[in-house]
Amino acid sequence: MTVNGWVQIAAFFLVLFLLTKPVGAFMARVFAREKTFLDPVLRPIERLIYKLSGVEEQREMDWKEYTVAMLLFSAVSMLVLYAIERTQQWLPWNPQRFPAVPPALAFNTAASFTTNTNWQNYAGESTMSYFTQMAGLAYHNFISAGMGIALAIALIRGIARRESKTIGNFWVDVTRAMLWVLLPACLVIALVFVSQGVIQNLRPYDTAKLLNPQTVQTTGADGKTTTQTVTDQVIAQGPFASQEAIKILGTNGGGPFNANSAHPFENPNPLTNFMQIVMMLALGSGLTYTLGRMTGSQRHGWAVWAAMALLCLAGVTVVYWAEAHGNPLMHGIDQHASAMQPGGNMEGKEVRFGMAQTSLFATATTDASCGAVNGMHDSFTPLGGMVPLVNIMIGEVIFGGVGAGLYGIVVFIILAVFIAGLMVGRTPEYLGKKIEAYDVKMAILTVLVFCLIVLVLTGIAIVSPFGTLSISNPGPHGLSEILYAYTSQAGNNGSAFAGLNGNTPWWNISGAFDMLLGRFFMIIPPLAIAGSLARKKIVPESAGTFPVTTPLFTFLLISVILIVSALTFFPALSLGPILEHLLMHAGKVF
Repeated sequence: MTVNGWVQIAAFFLVLFLLTKPVGAFMARVFAREKTFLDPVLRPIERLIYKLSGVEEQREMDWKEYTVAMLLFSAVSMLVLYAIERTQQWLPWNPQRFPAVPPALAFNTAASFTTNTNWQNYAGESTMSYFTQMAGLAYHNFISAGMGIALAIALIRGIARRESKTIGNFWVDVTRAMLWVLLPACLVIALVFVSQGVIQNLRPYDTAKLLNPQTVQTTGADGKTTTQTVTDQVIAQGPFASQEAIKILGTNGGGPFNANSAHPFENPNPLTNFMQIVMMLALGSGLTYTLGRMTGSQRHGWAVWAAMALLCLAGVTVVYWAEAHGNPLMHGIDQHASAMQPGGNMEGKEVRFGMAQTSLFATATTDASCGAVNGMHDSFTPLGGMVPLVNIMIGEVIFGGVGAGLYGIVVFIILAVFIAGLMVGRTPEYLGKKIEAYDVKMAILTVLVFCLIVLVLTGIAIVSPFGTLSISNPGPHGLSEILYAYTSQAGNNGSAFAGLNGNTPWWNISGAFDMLLGRFFMIIPPLAIAGSLARKKIVPESAGTFPVTTPLFTFLLISVILIVSALTFFPALSLGPILEHLLMHAGKVF
């Protein structure tokens, strides 16, 4: 660890803090339908969209209508993406003449991008045409992110309103999230990316002659080894700056290149890398301010932000420490030498970013439900790789994905105030609303659904040949690869321990259902909570009310998040990364 590295990390938290208020205040104005500087341009477009689609702008929905609209819209969008993938060989903008995506892989990918997971069992530059990338994948990047923001706003309305049966209009919320928040920001960001070297074109791929031809050996499925001399290198092209902007800002994570944000065409230099880290958490951080503004308790919004920031800082500290120390078996033959690996563990990391920005990126991408990577998590040390895994296991509520982080943290807030209410002997209250049995049941259901999906599928895969044949490492690291895969997909993250081959029928199909259940079964309970809270009266604050604006609340919220996650996943972690760490110090690696 270096002073320069800590300065970069401190600069990130400072920039994120400074962005929180303006971003959050702007979103509060947008969804309260207050006037903004974009209204003269966007209001006519918004009205036209409603007129063409038949949306009644002033009509609001109860939580059940809101949920049904969200599910139907997602189902239709998923079917459209699946159709695009299966017919891309006949569609335009396919200069490389890529064939149709195979059925199981197309199903997995359609589920992945519909759920904002963006898990990729394929290499984008050798599988997807420009049309599929733009009209299929990028479209879903916008829609799934806009939907996440809309759902968060609906939950905030439920908290803020009194004796109301409605929580907003799904179609209006998604439209405003797209027009006022995502599209303008991505337009500016994409232009900045282009200025820094991220490519944006529709050209066929280029071919370059190698200065030093390479001789390689490959082994086929029949076991035969062939030798060939490689003299040319194919250099992929494409409209990628525009996709990179929404990939990061919308916490999608699915990149057009297999190397994702480690590829120089997606992430050319430390400036774009720093921008991407900030962008991943900017909207999630801003929504905490929106929560405070729309509920009339700004101090509560900052208390929630503080809990998220402290957890984020703890995560990046552990990753940075673990990667800086590296593998103790690599410290040299001198028994008196330092136990630290010289230079730390740079395996799987880009030299142009360094260890600090790679550690920060890995932490941020799993704090959010993003999944973009600028280094390979599979190459991290056991404890360094455990932190991204734990970040997803606790529900990615540390700022979280756009919207998903906020409605995820509200679930833990419900549990925290319920516990606090039991401790002071009064009915739990949250911002003047009584938390009753129904609300707690919905919060518990959200937590249980996630862990049930992850642990059941991991248990099946770890004892079945169709699961274990895909792992590249034996022992505890193989368990970590499987556990990470199902955790990432259920958490709608999309990052992976890349040693796992996910492009098999089992992994494509089970992963698709993992993502669909992890997205929609974890959205419905928070919407039910929103509907329940919206109908409640405001209860006057008394001496027995537990305040949700103090450092004590922040501490309790962090404790509940960690305890619930530890009780749920610690046994699995102890058999995976923790055991691997102990064995590494005993001289055994996997």
